Amino acid sequence: MSDSATIRAVLREHLGAPSSQWNLGTFGAIAEFMRDAGEAVAITDEPHRLAAVTERGGIGFGRLDDTRLFASESAVGTSWSHRLALCLPEDACSMHRRTVLTELGPDTDALRAEDTAGILFDMGLGTLQADICIRTDDPELLTLLRAQAGRSLFGPGNPAMPAIIAAGPHRVFVARIGRCEVYQPIPAAGGKSPEGPHTHVLPQLLRAGRTHAATEPVPDGFVPCAHLVPAHPARDAMGRPRSFDRQAFERFENLLNRYGDPETVATQRAVRELLANNAPPAAFSAPPSRFGRNAVKVTLRQQKEFHESAGRLQDWLRRYDRRDGRDPGDGDTDDYGHR
Repeated sequence: MSDSATIRAVLREHLGAPSSQWNLGTFGAIAEFMRDAGEAVAITDEPHRLAAVTERGGIGFGRLDDTRLFASESAVGTSWSHRLALCLPEDACSMHRRTVLTELGPDTDALRAEDTAGILFDMGLGTLQADICIRTDDPELLTLLRAQAGRSLFGPGNPAMPAIIAAGPHRVFVARIGRCEVYQPIPAAGGKSPEGPHTHVLPQLLRAGRTHAATEPVPDGFVPCAHLVPAHPARDAMGRPRSFDRQAFERFENLLNRYGDPETVATQRAVRELLANNAPPAAFSAPPSRFGRNAVKVTLRQQKEFHESAGRLQDWLRRYDRRDGRDPGDGDTDDYGHR
């Protein structure tokens, strides 16, 4: 278990790194924060708040007493993704779970002082670990939202959702551990999300009632409320392939060793040792669990980036990383869109 001072130290380090990305929310409704190198950013480091804010959005954390960090990786496409989840116990993560549009009043906890007079509305999505909200001071939008308060946004003939999309108010996703705010416009239906901070609200995924993607392992009894996504060693901030960055790989390996599942870490270490000794894949007993098999895939893909153990590595890839559809659900997709 991670103590709050240690967690703050990890978060503080990555809030200062523009290569690190963040998200907060739930499966089907997520707010993402990232910034460009050289982009102006205000960092707050106070006992009650640790935050980074730009003109496009912000991420902020408050009390972290019950939080547990959990690092994991997933095989995605022909590569892999990674993340450090900020988890709370199931009995401590629940937010208000409102199911109708609800006015909450001025947002006194806003990340920026100039936004504290904005009126916060819970969109009423009923999600467990996050309240999915919008904030506005636009008189026309306020009038419409107040007229529709107490109704489901997705009810027949409700004009609130089209008005929200058109007006593009601030999106404010709030969890017990903190909040993520997005100030950029909302893209039109079918449009592309803007670069930088943005949100996704996908009703078809929300209907599944999941707290996180099936591809993400989470400790029993815990729920991920937010994620830190450090720089990926093989892909840039837009997910495009790049020259392998050994330092970025080693930085996340340190997080995985400290905060990952010990069995997963042991599996990856065993695979690397066997490859280093030029052992055939038959020398390895594959883990029976889905996440164990995923760990093998991720390790082999990483070894491929190293251009090491080339002879035996191809044999291992053919045996343990076949993309023939016979082992569905082993992590070839990432429903969060993590890098």
